[in-house]
Amino acid sequence: MSTKEIEGKSVEEAIETACQRLNLTADQLEIEIVSHGSSGIFGIGTRKAKILVSPKEASDDSSLEEAREILENILAHIQVPTTVQATWAEDRIKLDISSNGSGLLIGKRGQTLQSLQFIVNKIYNRRASKKAHIVVDTENYRERRRKALTEVALNLGNRAKKSGKPAASSPLNSHDRRIIHLALKDDRKVRTKSKGDGALRKVVVFPVRKEHSREKQTTSRNS
Repeated sequence: MSTKEIEGKSVEEAIETACQRLNLTADQLEIEIVSHGSSGIFGIGTRKAKILVSPKEASDDSSLEEAREILENILAHIQVPTTVQATWAEDRIKLDISSNGSGLLIGKRGQTLQSLQFIVNKIYNRRASKKAHIVVDTENYRERRRKALTEVALNLGNRAKKSGKPAASSPLNSHDRRIIHLALKDDRKVRTKSKGDGALRKVVVFPVRKEHSREKQTTSRNS
């Protein structure tokens, strides 16, 4: 299907119109914004927003099969019955493992699952002509972990704000630390920073003090 030019009062309206005309969701479209449009002055000189849209290329099912086969070959060495389902999740390949030994596959704080994901990505992207990011999951562990870490982040933020002192997480891997940082990035009353080395690296949440308090601290250090 060729590229189509769509207009609307706003970019959002133009995208909505495109979705209706092509019977696709926004995630299934390649969208190029030509013009954001203008409301003009007192309604004079109004210009519509304009976008160019075309359907994204269909995901290659052979890529799903190849990724699934790589993970199944690895899991064959583990004495636990497993099945793997491969699907596209936006622009990523998601491999979901079903097993009665999910605890073994997840490991402590998801370390085994993370290692499986790392190995599958390495093997797949070494072979494939078209690179892809692969996510390995089981029993919706990653979403459950994200929610738990978000709760940890909010608790750390509240502790730091209430006590006026830094609050630190337990040691976390880089993926989990990123979740903590993202959970607090919009809270202007705290700031986050990763500290430590290697496996002992953690996230420290600092309360953000008022400007005059900072100046006072600077004066005290210099005196």
